[in-house]
Amino acid sequence: MQEDLLHFIWKYKKLQWKTLVCSHGEVVIIEKVGIHNQLAGPDFFNAKIRLDGQLWAGNVEIHIKSSDWYVHNHQNDENYNNVILHVVWEDDVSVFRNDGSEIPTLELKRYVSKTLLIDYQNLFDKQRYTFINCEKSISEVDYFLFQNWLERLYFERLERKSNFIFNLLVKYNNDWEQVLFTLLLKNFGLKINGEAFLSLANALPFSVVRKLQSNVVQLESVFFGMTHMLNNESVLDNYYIELVREYNFLNRKFELLNDGVLKPDFFKLRPTNFPTVRLSQLANLYGKHQSLFEKIMSGTDVKTLRAIFSVSTSDYWSNHYTFGKVSKKSEKKLTKSFVDLILINTILPLKFCYAKHLGKGVDENIIEIITKILPERNSILSNFMKHKVNVENAKDSQAFLQLYNEYCTKNRCLECAVGGSLLQGND
Repeated sequence: MQEDLLHFIWKYKKLQWKTLVCSHGEVVIIEKVGIHNQLAGPDFFNAKIRLDGQLWAGNVEIHIKSSDWYVHNHQNDENYNNVILHVVWEDDVSVFRNDGSEIPTLELKRYVSKTLLIDYQNLFDKQRYTFINCEKSISEVDYFLFQNWLERLYFERLERKSNFIFNLLVKYNNDWEQVLFTLLLKNFGLKINGEAFLSLANALPFSVVRKLQSNVVQLESVFFGMTHMLNNESVLDNYYIELVREYNFLNRKFELLNDGVLKPDFFKLRPTNFPTVRLSQLANLYGKHQSLFEKIMSGTDVKTLRAIFSVSTSDYWSNHYTFGKVSKKSEKKLTKSFVDLILINTILPLKFCYAKHLGKGVDENIIEIITKILPERNSILSNFMKHKVNVENAKDSQAFLQLYNEYCTKNRCLECAVGGSLLQGND
């Protein structure tokens, strides 16, 4: 028996609650189970219980054994003086408040169905699954319950991402443009160069970017120079030489420091994701939009937002992927799939945070946008789909990633709507 199961049973009344009797014979009627407390103190606040017809209001504490009250030293903690009911799996000792009054005890094992216990045991039987605990049953969950849970999970994921954004906002003194620049750099670097590009954002004052926006060559020179990519004296391209000259001038003018900037990696990357290509695309994005943050925040549909990111590299990169090495000519425009990743991981979380900052609600607009974007593809989502789960759009894919990372891998099944629905018991 685990205490989290007892919390679940009490919270959702998964017991024969119409015939409850305490250890000393008091008839119990649950008017209100209370608010589940995840912090220090009693497990459920502000419960309402009738004991032999008398209404009591207060807190409920839950333990596996009633003697755990003394193991946890609650008898000496004033926070537990207003506990009106002690809910336990096994009542092995009487429990008293520090004023000497006995706390009524409800022993759950007499009122919980064997079906629920078997379902619980099966849910955590590692021999029954290869991916997640509920993989054999997840496709059977009620559609509307599942959809509501996925939407909640998506906003949970946005909340998690918002912590990083609000920390950046503090760091940059509420400069939303700089926060956007930092997020874009990090996500333009994807997994392999995300940290390297983030180190560039940390080292490059956005005031310099503002001053250079109208001159893409200068902006590129700073991006490439600060990321240690202008140190090859064997490259003789006019474009490269111009970048070196511009960077040396701007480096002296703005006193740029790049000691802490990581050099981007080319290894294991497709050429279209090379840092040279991505940094040129980002420079051209800023060259195209002088008020990028304002334009993004005013965009309320996928088409408008995608149009903002309709940019290519500078001409040099149309037949290059690295400095000094000519390749087959091709326009290196930001692809729809890459732009959608930026919308998912940068723009929508930023919109969510900006709306919270202003005290506005944009949840419906965010859902409208995210559901128009195709889902990401990765091994986690593929495994869900193998178990007959539909991943219809980017909202679903983000929600399933949140579900897997924050619930499935941590065995938080009793906090999950899916796990809860699979434990039948007696409602």
